[in-house]
Amino acid sequence: MMFLRQASANLLKRFRFCPQSLQRSSPILLSNAGKCRFSSELGSGGYFSDSSQWIFLFGPAAVILGVNASPALAEELSTPATTGIDGVDVEISGLRKIEDGSIVSNIHTSKWRVFTDSGRDLFLQGKLEEAEKLFLSALREAKEGFGDRDPHVASAYNNLAELYRVKKAFDKAEPMYLEAIIILEESFGQEDVRVAAALHNLGQFYLMQRKLEQARGVYERALKIKRRVLGEAHPDYADTMYHLGTVLYLQGKYKDSEALIRDSIRILEDGGQGESMMCTKRMRHLAEIYIKSDRIEEAENVLRKILHIMELAKGWKSLETVIAAERLALTLQSLGNLKEAQELLERCLDARRALLPENHIQIAANLLHLARVKMLDPNKLKKTAANQVRAELDMAKDLLSKSISVARKNLVPSVKEKGSKQPYGESMTTVRSRQSALIILLQSFDALSLLEMKKLELEDSKDRYSSEAENALRGCISAYKEFVTEKSLSDAPGVKAEYILCLKHLVDLLTDNKTSSKDRSSNAALQELKDEIKRVQVDLSKKGGRRS
Repeated sequence: MMFLRQASANLLKRFRFCPQSLQRSSPILLSNAGKCRFSSELGSGGYFSDSSQWIFLFGPAAVILGVNASPALAEELSTPATTGIDGVDVEISGLRKIEDGSIVSNIHTSKWRVFTDSGRDLFLQGKLEEAEKLFLSALREAKEGFGDRDPHVASAYNNLAELYRVKKAFDKAEPMYLEAIIILEESFGQEDVRVAAALHNLGQFYLMQRKLEQARGVYERALKIKRRVLGEAHPDYADTMYHLGTVLYLQGKYKDSEALIRDSIRILEDGGQGESMMCTKRMRHLAEIYIKSDRIEEAENVLRKILHIMELAKGWKSLETVIAAERLALTLQSLGNLKEAQELLERCLDARRALLPENHIQIAANLLHLARVKMLDPNKLKKTAANQVRAELDMAKDLLSKSISVARKNLVPSVKEKGSKQPYGESMTTVRSRQSALIILLQSFDALSLLEMKKLELEDSKDRYSSEAENALRGCISAYKEFVTEKSLSDAPGVKAEYILCLKHLVDLLTDNKTSSKDRSSNAALQELKDEIKRVQVDLSKKGGRRS
């Protein structure tokens, strides 16, 4: 049974995606003791840019180029980062209220302080156009009050560069990053730690755009300076080491990436920060490297440690704990530890239902995960009564039906939503959420078709065709055609990849149907499906997506 064999083989290894991206809210700026990060919705790119992996989330510790001689370094927070090109997440350098110890004081420096603080406040409110005007005024007043080549001017350049980065005005941002670095080099020398801080910011800018070679170069230089000035046990040295590791990961240099990220974790642990959110974030990335390298048992150990930390720190009333548990459950599923995986996923579902609205997309994803585990269990239950296996499959079918219902509700706008228009179009949060919902919908239909084939197998039938399985796959194709009219959905590589899988599974199923294989019209329909697969694959490759 070609369809069933191929689909079953893919079930364990597919879609270890992390729904943390679904937790994100509308873009905001988060501030804490003068430290702030820009939060935006993602999927991969959202976590679905590569539907066979979890999203690899980055959490750079932003460097605040201070208004005085000493830079202030922002700690990592456990909140989302700005999403760049291809779903790469980078933090924004913090903009803070001014506590300037400079001796220079005149009308221009006073205006500079007012403009900078006011611009920061507007920036925190997401009023970027108004903030830009104030930051430009702050730059002008800094030059007048402190002099063109003063470090305060470098700080003003950096603030503008960060704003332009958030606006994705990259052509405006880069010259300002570079000018800030030049001024700091002139003021303090090329090997000063403040220069390293500015280089770190520039590295984040390049990383956001996937300019990996440029990012690697500036991170390596920043790391060298920090090692000499701060020492190898300093957390800021570990921070740049970690981000260099993320660049190497994206370049496919997993061994080198692993070594750097492990060392950055060790430095935090040695410094008493082993249970910090910063450290657990880095552990997640290390687990991702292990998974990518097919070292699943090592990933399991790291993910168990993370879940333990999250349970102690935040308990099960936190979505962060739920997501940590789900990551572990999906890893256990891939190892065949289905009993514990199911228990964790059931606990995740209970927690989400208590924390989220009943039709939240995370709940749909959780239902789908749980259904898959229950579908895998019957493979282990050959020695048990057929009635017990059927009961498990019936429960899985009920979970998939609920997942389909919730995902569809996230795609079909309500009357209220249809009547309201956002002034700047759909937010990134809405776009990514809808992409996620459609992918989950397609996955659920695909899983439902596999479930129907498992039922057929259970009957020891010689028939290799199930009309219920065909109906599920055609439901998948219909759902794609219904919603893909939206450009934001049709352009998503993850959506296309799921559609291709549904088409392939339908081709396999119909090929196994010996009754219709001799029918001329059936052969024509098969050829039409194959042509559609080729068409979408070509379109996907043109857009830089992967073929399935």
